[in-house]
Amino acid sequence: MQNTIEIFGSKVFDDRVMKATLSAKVYQSLKETIDKGKELDISVANAVAEAMKEWAIQNGATHFTHWFQPLTGITAEKHDSFISPAPDGRVIMEFSGKELIKGEPDASSFPSGGIRATFEARGYTMWDPTSFAFIKDRSLCIPTAFCSYGGEALDKKTPLLRSMDALNKQALRILRLFGNKDVKRVTTSVGPEQEYFLVDKAMFDKRKDLVFTGRTLFGAKPPKGQEMEDHYFGVIKPKVAEYMADLNEELWKLGILAKTEHNEVAPAQHELAPIYTTTNVATDHNQLTMEIMQKVALKHGLVCLLHEKPFAGVNGSGKHNNWSIATDTGINLLSPGETPSENAQFLLFLCAVIKAVDDYQDLLRISVATAGNDHRLGANEAPPAVVSVFLGDELTEILESIEKDVPYKGTKKTTIKLGVDVLPKFARDTTDRNRTSPFAFTGNKFEFRMLGSSNSISCANIMLNSAVAESLKIYADRLENEKDFEAALHNMIKKTIKDHKRILFNGNGYDDAWIKEAEKRGLVNYKTTPDCMPHLLDKKNVEMLTSHNVFTETELKSRCEIMLDNYCKTVIIESNTMVDMAQKQILPAIESYIKELSETISLKLKIKSNARYGFEGTIVEKLSDLCEKIYESKEGLQAELLEVKKAKNVEEEGYFIRDKIIPQMDKLRSFADKAEELTAEKYWPYPTYGDLLFGVK
Repeated sequence: MQNTIEIFGSKVFDDRVMKATLSAKVYQSLKETIDKGKELDISVANAVAEAMKEWAIQNGATHFTHWFQPLTGITAEKHDSFISPAPDGRVIMEFSGKELIKGEPDASSFPSGGIRATFEARGYTMWDPTSFAFIKDRSLCIPTAFCSYGGEALDKKTPLLRSMDALNKQALRILRLFGNKDVKRVTTSVGPEQEYFLVDKAMFDKRKDLVFTGRTLFGAKPPKGQEMEDHYFGVIKPKVAEYMADLNEELWKLGILAKTEHNEVAPAQHELAPIYTTTNVATDHNQLTMEIMQKVALKHGLVCLLHEKPFAGVNGSGKHNNWSIATDTGINLLSPGETPSENAQFLLFLCAVIKAVDDYQDLLRISVATAGNDHRLGANEAPPAVVSVFLGDELTEILESIEKDVPYKGTKKTTIKLGVDVLPKFARDTTDRNRTSPFAFTGNKFEFRMLGSSNSISCANIMLNSAVAESLKIYADRLENEKDFEAALHNMIKKTIKDHKRILFNGNGYDDAWIKEAEKRGLVNYKTTPDCMPHLLDKKNVEMLTSHNVFTETELKSRCEIMLDNYCKTVIIESNTMVDMAQKQILPAIESYIKELSETISLKLKIKSNARYGFEGTIVEKLSDLCEKIYESKEGLQAELLEVKKAKNVEEEGYFIRDKIIPQMDKLRSFADKAEELTAEKYWPYPTYGDLLFGVK
């Protein structure tokens, strides 16, 4: 491996490169665009484009592309070479400011939720100068936003940038009330922890369900799963360690701050975590991270699975969204300080988040809703579908003292003593960590734990930024007109605690008693995507998101349509795959084994006419019965797939899939998995769970 300091950011047109390649005047103008939102002059764009091109060519690039994030859930890119014809028949290398600023992909070929008709092809990509360009696969990749001919956002970057602007605007109003005039900008930062599985590629290729859907649709439980919990933080296997080393190097070249790596709880499961960075950049980096993880895995004969629940019976994979708010002067607005009870500014921002999560708990649930994540939420490794906030003992006691107007006695810090002189003593944190909480305060940030592994983090952060911006706006509107600021501030914090304490829960989120308690408190519990997605268009949600200019009503309607359509298509593809595997692989395999057993029985009878059927006869009887049930379930699933086509709209289709198709899929799987347990290993047509989970050495 090359020197880490030398390779870090070597493929990124970052601030160091800009300083070295741009004139002082152009660099300063570009920085004002990035930091202050100043309009970009075309002469500056031309100078930047020329410098980008020269730098990219020097680093082996031959093409450029506008790299964007449409509503497909993955990134998109269309490549153009730098070459232009010269009069003498040769070529010259050109790249203009116009090409840097704007591109034109086909807007009708990406999901639009009805915004674009098939024949309406024009759309635009627009350079986002706040996210550095980079080189990938010999192409200069320029992060861009993507919109339709009519200006509607068709991507995930545009609303994210809008939400960041909304929160900045309202946070600055609050800071001015506290007399802070030095801060020019407030930004949110994110560090997304990425979980994933690694499986052997040769085994992966033999499983149609993994190839077509990214998860196993069949699979009996292996003799050992994660019961011993010996994989978590265990010694990393040599092949996996080699993969992680190569992955780190590729990510570091792209300026991605990959920091932590370890084994996760389930066999074959691992995690990668980066250092925090601005939400927009963190989103771009996470999309790149997922792509690079999969590419590097193939070089090692592995496949990286990013599905939220690739295996039943063991942990699925999440993506913990660690979120905080900071000023351009370096102040973390969610840092309690040494005496949080006396830090009124911190308490107000804390209350703004609590209020936001309570008022828009449905939007946070919607932001993580996918067919894949529906399998994971509520399982042992993931929080329930009910949103709640964990604060820990100290902050909870502070808020209770404010609500009741009684003095806060304070929490004495306990020193941890392990009884061994050579080991250092240290102060215990004033709050524990709650891995069952969907939204937990962890010292100076909140950890939103509900995201699925394959999700873009943009959706969750759009909703979180917007909801907090709304809380801050309500606070600023009231406080700006108050004569006695301190009294009004105290009353507002007290009122927030009283009005929104139902969302606070420090206990075990996995406990069934909590779900019942949450329902009594009036918290929403949307268990599936069809349950929650239509609520995106609830009046309060539309009014809030449009008032902050994060979405237009048209954009919201399109996203609701797209997300439900994605859910339906995902489950239908899975259903068709199950039918195919049952018909062409599972049933023939069982029949072959039955034939062998029947021949053995026949041979025994020839040798001894009164021979007993023994275990062969018992297995034949059980497998024959299961064959019939598998076939009937397969036929039933096919019938439901025909019936769902009669749905009048995508919402009705989603409900039908939830109520009819998924239960039929579960039924088919249960019979097939029982048959797998009874069938000789040599006959089973694809690698088992044991093979996949323990196959990487």
